[in-house]
Amino acid sequence: MAALKPVITKKTLADDLAKNYGMTKKDANAAVNALFETMSDALKKGGEVNINGFGKFSVAKTKARMGLNPATGEKIKIKASKSPRFKASKKLKDFVK
Repeated sequence: MAALKPVITKKTLADDLAKNYGMTKKDANAAVNALFETMSDALKKGGEVNINGFGKFSVAKTKARMGLNPATGEKIKIKASKSPRFKASKKLKDFVK
């Protein structure tokens, strides 16, 4: 039987934070939520989130373009969009190797 891969969720982050730093689970959950809200707000405003030794979160912009509907072959216009991106730091890449 294959070993299960570890999965980290917001709940497990909060539980680990509470256990390791003597916080209540409620306070730890609030801290994790505040962290992600702060990061999301920065990205929404077009900023970056740079976590030294971990990586950088940024927003990538995609220009509007023409595409094809795969079912009909009809040309369609694809709107411009923004999406979050993550680039791992060298330290994280080396750690995972």
